[in-house]
Amino acid sequence: PGSMEAAASGEKAGNGLAEGPAAEKRGGGGRLRGCRGFLRRNALVVLTVSGVVAGVALGAAVRGAALGPAQVASLAFPGELLLRMLRMVILPLVVCSLVSGAASLDTRSLGRLGGIALAYFLGTTLLASGLAVALGFIVRPGAGASALNAPGLGLSGALPTSKETVDSFLDLIRNLFPANLVASAFRTYATEYKMMLRNTTSGNVTWEKIPVGTEIEGMNILGLVLFALVLGVALKKLGQEGEDLIRFFNSFNEATMVLVSWIMWYVPIGIMFLVGSKIVEMEDIMLLVTSLGKYMFASILGHFIHGGIILPLIYFACTRQNPYRFLLGLITPLATAFATCSSSATLPSMIKCTEENNGVDKRISRFILPIGATVNMDGAAIFQCMAAVFIAQLNNVDLNPGQIFTILVTATASSVGAAGVPAGGVLTIAIILEAIGLPTNDLSLILAVDWIVDRTTTVVNVEGDALGAGILNYLNEKEKKDKEQELKEVNVEAVANSKSEGETSPLVTHKNQVSNTTSTADPESKESVL
Repeated sequence: PGSMEAAASGEKAGNGLAEGPAAEKRGGGGRLRGCRGFLRRNALVVLTVSGVVAGVALGAAVRGAALGPAQVASLAFPGELLLRMLRMVILPLVVCSLVSGAASLDTRSLGRLGGIALAYFLGTTLLASGLAVALGFIVRPGAGASALNAPGLGLSGALPTSKETVDSFLDLIRNLFPANLVASAFRTYATEYKMMLRNTTSGNVTWEKIPVGTEIEGMNILGLVLFALVLGVALKKLGQEGEDLIRFFNSFNEATMVLVSWIMWYVPIGIMFLVGSKIVEMEDIMLLVTSLGKYMFASILGHFIHGGIILPLIYFACTRQNPYRFLLGLITPLATAFATCSSSATLPSMIKCTEENNGVDKRISRFILPIGATVNMDGAAIFQCMAAVFIAQLNNVDLNPGQIFTILVTATASSVGAAGVPAGGVLTIAIILEAIGLPTNDLSLILAVDWIVDRTTTVVNVEGDALGAGILNYLNEKEKKDKEQELKEVNVEAVANSKSEGETSPLVTHKNQVSNTTSTADPESKESVL
């Protein structure tokens, strides 16, 4: 027996040695299949990040060729196509998603989710404004930069038209109620001024600035959002009569999302040429870095702290879930935001990725994200407050507590109406400067580096929208589970009560006794019992 066991063990050892290379091959094949599966699942993310890197390399390589404006425009043509395709689907996506989202939620849930979303948007924007002001006083980006001038940076004549603070907020309210719904798809209301001679009572002639309402190019997204929300609630109130129109908007929305999924595969190519052409357009990088380096550092640092620490902490405090795992599923829309500098252009990919990668309910994502892309501008608030503090330090103006409070409130309110397009936040800085009495001439310095800072601004804007949708989705799921648990407990208590009553009630026991006796007795006894 000992020799037989030894032979068997030797045979097993031989088999083990023979199977070793095969097992290693199987293990290597499994790792290769796992790597292929990972690349297949995350192909769009890998291609998008590769597009950004390739764009930087392309811009650095072509920069030395001294291309003219026509050649640069040709280089940017594929990226321009991406922006045009993304803007093409914004209108149907916003209107249809908000109508279907508002119609799918009952009035109570709509009011509760809307209240939570409003509190989240205002709270995070106010936090972002406070962070920017604090960093501005700590870093002091405008200290010692009084020698800067706009002509030296090649930006003379690039100033936006200044507007009175009251007129800016009145325009915001006017745009909420568009006079022509069709025109609001491509026009928005804005106040301009004209100077008129006016005779005073003393006989003197003075010039007076008169506000005049005009229509300027650009989608009135605020008016469309409000109309879509109200229309969705109205269709819900109609009941059966509104079901057909609700199904139409739902189908339209799903078809738009199919178009978005097709466009997303073109994103890596468009991003590569957008980034490359922007690098080629830069005139003197070293001059910008040396003159406005502290301002750029302070702004990007504020975006990093708010987007990398504060917003994830808020998400974790509300959901007790890992926020960075949630953000990992949003790499594609975040890269799109970095390349396009447009919250509105990022909206289609953001809706798609939050639903497919992070499992956010369609009713939540398609209700909250279009609103967030319009009114939630955390990155813009940081950018605007930092610019206001920078220009104040540039002009050797010490801000008092009243002016600081004005900056916080005005930045939080004006970021609501900031256009979700590249350089949209620069126009609202003039509102803040007018509110605290600072000159708007130095805004051209902000425009000099806006193309850099605006990228991190847009990333923080869309990140705040996505995390807000995740928080609302978690709270909505939690409320559903609580309701289901309450229903289960009520059912269990009802069953227990019915059993206990059946055991103790004398009427029930008497009835049971009568039924038992009648079932066992013959017909004569039944009559006697009755």
